[in-house]
Amino acid sequence: MTIVKASKTTNRPLALALLTSLSLVLTMLGGTIVPSVANASPKHGHDASPKHDHDKDDNIAVELRKQMRSKTPDTVVKVILQLDGHISGRLRALLKINGVKVKQNFDNFNAFAIELPLRLVDSLSQFSEVSFVSLDSEMRSLGGHVAHTSGADNVRQMGSDGALDGNGIGIAIVDSGIYAAHSAFSDQTTGLSRIAVSQDFTGEGRTDDPYGHGTHVAAAAAGNGIVAQGQYIGIAPRAKLINLRVLNSQGVGSVSTLLGALNWLMSNAATYNVRVVNLSLGMPAIDSYRNDPLCVAVRKLVDSGIVVVAAAGNNGKNSLDQKIYGQIHSPGNEPSALTVGAVDTKGTDSRSDDSIASYSSRGPTRSFSIDENGVRHYDNIIKPEIAAPGNKTIFAESPHNLLIQQNPLLDAGVSNDPTRKQMKLSGTSMASPVVAGAAALMFEANPNLTPNLIKTLMMYTAQQLPNYNMLEQGTGELNIDGSVRLAKLVRTTINESTPLNASLLTGAPPQPQTSISLLFGSTTFSWSKGIIVGQAYATGNNLITNYQRIYGNGVLIGDGVLIGDGVLIGDGVLIGDGVLIGDSILTSNGTSLDDGTFFCNTGVLIGDGVLIGDGVLLGDGVLIGDGVLIGDGVLLSDTILQAFNAMLSGDQSDSMPIVLDDDSDYLDY
Repeated sequence: MTIVKASKTTNRPLALALLTSLSLVLTMLGGTIVPSVANASPKHGHDASPKHDHDKDDNIAVELRKQMRSKTPDTVVKVILQLDGHISGRLRALLKINGVKVKQNFDNFNAFAIELPLRLVDSLSQFSEVSFVSLDSEMRSLGGHVAHTSGADNVRQMGSDGALDGNGIGIAIVDSGIYAAHSAFSDQTTGLSRIAVSQDFTGEGRTDDPYGHGTHVAAAAAGNGIVAQGQYIGIAPRAKLINLRVLNSQGVGSVSTLLGALNWLMSNAATYNVRVVNLSLGMPAIDSYRNDPLCVAVRKLVDSGIVVVAAAGNNGKNSLDQKIYGQIHSPGNEPSALTVGAVDTKGTDSRSDDSIASYSSRGPTRSFSIDENGVRHYDNIIKPEIAAPGNKTIFAESPHNLLIQQNPLLDAGVSNDPTRKQMKLSGTSMASPVVAGAAALMFEANPNLTPNLIKTLMMYTAQQLPNYNMLEQGTGELNIDGSVRLAKLVRTTINESTPLNASLLTGAPPQPQTSISLLFGSTTFSWSKGIIVGQAYATGNNLITNYQRIYGNGVLIGDGVLIGDGVLIGDGVLIGDGVLIGDSILTSNGTSLDDGTFFCNTGVLIGDGVLIGDGVLLGDGVLIGDGVLIGDGVLLSDTILQAFNAMLSGDQSDSMPIVLDDDSDYLDY
């Protein structure tokens, strides 16, 4: 049985105060009843699928409910319909009546994009095979120094062919398109484009990047470093790129456009050896990850063996520059996703001055479901899991893009050649592809890794940044050197039948620290030696020496932690002996994950998720909100706009060093 780890402090006045606070109660108003409800197949209680924690959760999303109350019954809305099983003849009949249009079928996710009058939504929800109905809401982007400070340069010679550069690994960039003519995307050996395929899901009939976001993101993950003596090289410079355009020329997409891209990936990932998906986009996370169609799709991709990297969001502060919690975006609120916060490197290779960017969204996740009594049940998952350089990064620029037109200062002034220009952007959108590129390197080093092992090795080797808590940095700043070194040691014979506590590595684990060379001397830092497990954390050498069944496909890393009476224990089935489960959230002192000062107790997160109420003060005197920033289907509130502007400008610190391009191709990286 797993050892129970007590908190480092017994002083928990905040936890006691929160535990005695009342849960939020939301009064639910029913939707309009229409005659066609009589033709529906009645539900006899909610389905018993594992993705539901509450037997009688409302299966109409809260934002859709708002529209049902505030708009006329004949108002036509776009919704995402998710099914639990096969569609019945009666439901097919409803979908064929006048005024109902089935726009798309996402067959891999058993979901549909539908247009229908609001008066029919309640009828639709009554069918027994309908699991959830939600708005097809809008979605937006979240906005050589990086390769060196992240540790990518340390591992370049660790490949089986002498180079570790992502060669042969497919990274899907699901974004605003990629400017394919940019020199950053050619193969350094053949000169051919590394963009293996391009697909448009916006309806605009183009796969280039008039908005300017996707090109920058793609270069951060896999730019080749040809420009400016390799200064702006991406993390996996020979990886294949799969360009899936879901954001239009204004940087706007929808749930259905993203579902279309993810549905395509489920069918085509094997053809292009897609092992990693990058999602530098999102929308406010309102519906629980159990119901959110984007989260459901991400989980299926992860269960199939694909790492899905998601930006945390850029809502870490309000308009008064005050720190706020609980603003992790969807689909970053999905537990199986690898959710990334942003680090401000201050423009230096040394990591001693690194900090979490002020705009980087903090956990816990505040998406929720609503039971039959109108009570909200919050997910309250610790996110992000990891952070990476994302402030004032410089990577490839798409010519004449909208972001540059709106703010010409975003051009870095590196070159006048459109195929070699670079631009400056900040945000978790920029941090996410750094992690995606790192995952590609890990798969190249060991193709047999699972997404859960990728997450574990990244978290275990991350550097804890002092004075930031787990809800801000997860396990700390990405350390590609440590991640790859451990990846190469993982046994290639690991599979679903490997027993709990079997040997994980082929040899002794390395010293838990990493050194990065600097212009003068070097910088050395310790690993976190721990992982985030849902609403808690786990530490112990056995996490990397012994196989844990949470590393397999089809489970969540947090599944091995049982919660009873506010006590965290390991179940002895998914997590084995020698792993310690932490029962408090700490502010790091810069060493290991379990060292630091008390921030708040995990008791405010566990226990069905209704222990934290809106407006409650957390340990550092700042507020946690309910995650609802929008209303009436409009996704950009003033708060989000302010955060987006903050993403463009970044924190007030130095950017990556600007090196002018001399028009010669640099190939010696």
